[in-house]
Amino acid sequence: MPALRELQAAFGAAILADDERAAAAGVRADGLSASARLAVYRHHVFTSLAAVLESTYPVVVRLVDRRFFGYAAHRYIRDHPPSSPCLFEYGAMLPDFLERFGPTRHLAYLSDVARLEWAMNAALHAAEAAPIAPESLLASPDVSLHPSVTLLSSAWPVDAIWRANQPDVGGGTVDLTAGGVRLQVWRAGDEVVFRALSPAGFAFRDTLARTHGLEDAAVAALDADPAADLAVLIREVLDEEVLV
Repeated sequence: MPALRELQAAFGAAILADDERAAAAGVRADGLSASARLAVYRHHVFTSLAAVLESTYPVVVRLVDRRFFGYAAHRYIRDHPPSSPCLFEYGAMLPDFLERFGPTRHLAYLSDVARLEWAMNAALHAAEAAPIAPESLLASPDVSLHPSVTLLSSAWPVDAIWRANQPDVGGGTVDLTAGGVRLQVWRAGDEVVFRALSPAGFAFRDTLARTHGLEDAAVAALDADPAADLAVLIREVLDEEVLV
């Protein structure tokens, strides 16, 4: 009898690569062929995972049409099957996939819209962390950004694209030549929000996330904009409760 690992590998090949040779030998027909039984599982896996991706990337779905998204999702699932039992963690590589995927390569903004939607999904499920109290800031040797925070820089107005494609908006025109945007995405209470940042504000937060030092972050902010008001930048992260 094959080992469990071999059975799992055979089943995975049958579902994701349509290679039923090894798996079919271990499937009892019982009125339905092994191939037909495996097809039932294959349909369920692809339908379920495509639904997960659709719920995580609703704006991408709206931009490319639901039927086309289903086609792209099936290609993605074959290349990137889940590696975790937590389905809310599935789909992190879809933005990179869309950037390389031939049929969507002409939609240069699409992968960054997907990155924004993934950041919102990540923020929703991120761990809790208590924000730092303003009075204890100077006494803290190490600071960082809240686990729900993602910093996103795009050459496209992805925030405007996202807002124009919400169900309650009814569509709208977005000027794709309006320029890029730097965003902070995070969870405020129970709500996931995002806001545009100045070059100095982005550099300040990005450096905090990487080095955990306020001094380093201040230097980075002033490098980005010598006129930046450091007191305002610090007050913003405290008021947003994203400094931990």
